[in-house]
Order: sequence, then C-alpha cells, then structure tokens
Amino acid sequence: MPEGVRLNKYLASCGIGSRRGCEELIESGRVEVNGSPCLKLATRITSSDHVRLDGKRVLPKEEMVVIFHKPRGYVCTRSDELGRQTIYNLLPPALYALHHVGRLDTDSEGMLILTNDGDLSQRLMHPSKSVEKEYLVTANQSFENAHLDQFVSGVFTEEGKLKAKSIERMSARRIKVILDHGAKRQIRVMFEALGYQVTKLLRVRIGNLWLGDLEPAQYAILNRKEIAMLLDEKT
Repeated sequence: MPEGVRLNKYLASCGIGSRRGCEELIESGRVEVNGSPCLKLATRITSSDHVRLDGKRVLPKEEMVVIFHKPRGYVCTRSDELGRQTIYNLLPPALYALHHVGRLDTDSEGMLILTNDGDLSQRLMHPSKSVEKEYLVTANQSFENAHLDQFVSGVFTEEGKLKAKSIERMSARRIKVILDHGAKRQIRVMFEALGYQVTKLLRVRIGNLWLGDLEPAQYAILNRKEIAMLLDEKT
C-alpha cells in the first residue's frame, strides 16, 4: 500500500473544499509541499510533510457535520452583495468555517447540512449517489391530479425537462415532493411552468435523516450514525 494520502484528499480534509476543487487549486500552482510548488495530483502526503495553500500552512481539521434549520428570509452565503441576512448571521463563530452543502433559496426553509468535510459534500451532491431530499410544498391554488402525475413524468421548462421522484397529495394545496436529483430552484421552476406559485417550501429530509423537531435557526452536531443516515449507509 502506498504511504500517505493523495494531496487532493489531504487538502479536502483541511476543509479547503471537495477533492475536485482541491485538484483545481493544485493545477493552478497555489499549493506548496515542503517549500516547493506542487503540480502533481498523484503526490502523497504523510505526517512529516508541510503543505501550504497561498503561502499559508494547512492542517487537517476535525470533521464536523451539522444539521441546521434554515429559516425563511436568509440566504445561503457567507456575505451578500445586497446586504441581506445570511445563514452565518444565525450561527456561532465556531461554525463559521463550515460550508453549506447545496442550498435553499431565500424564501425556502428547512433542513440544511453544513460541514468541513469536502468528501462528504461531494458524495451528497454527486448525481450518481441519488440522495433523496423530501419537501413539503404549499401552492397558491389547488393541484389538478393531471399536474401531479406530470410532476413525476416530467415538466418541460426553460432549464430542460425536470421531474420529481415521487409526489403525494397532503391536502388540496399541499403536497410532499421527493427529489433524487436537483436543479437550481427545481420545485419552484416546475410549479411555475404549470401555473402554480409556491407559498411555502420546507425541506424535511435528506437521505434517511429527518429535520424532526429542530426549530428554525437551531442546529445540531451529527454523530457517525446520523451522518451515515444522510448517505443511506449502515455503520
């Protein structure tokens, strides 16, 4: 077995980003190993090596994964050019280094994952994993049964054909939507294409992990079992 870990994996463990994102940093010449620029993606790092990014030494971080109940009216970014409130305004300084996995738009609320584990982020977001996300959606008018079927078979939009994995009617104007692949603002775009406006969108589940009774603006640090539930894995 080769000694050490690949450079991109090491950088990801430092909370720099996903492995692919770290490869781009290496290829751009921003990474040094033991005082010399390193452009080789296959370079392996051991505990005796010194790695720097943009001249600053980086070290592996203790992996942390947090579930956060994003309230409506906040944007998923660290700073906003329009001066809007961001999710980081609601989090303690100890969690500022965590990045959000995917996002919920300003008017949406519910379950959001934050982490410094780049590998986990990539696994949750990669289309091949087909990680389910469940939403409770309320519209401005009653749903037609034919439209509910169309949400599953596919809706043609300017972004292309979009569809849900499954749909379940909860009431006249409220449905449960499950996605296993997500485009930007997918649910809102699909609804608008069929003449509906979303009045409330709440994400309640990712993988097998539920939002539960976590209140808006509250967060909880996940244990190994709960992290495995995100990926639908057994511990």
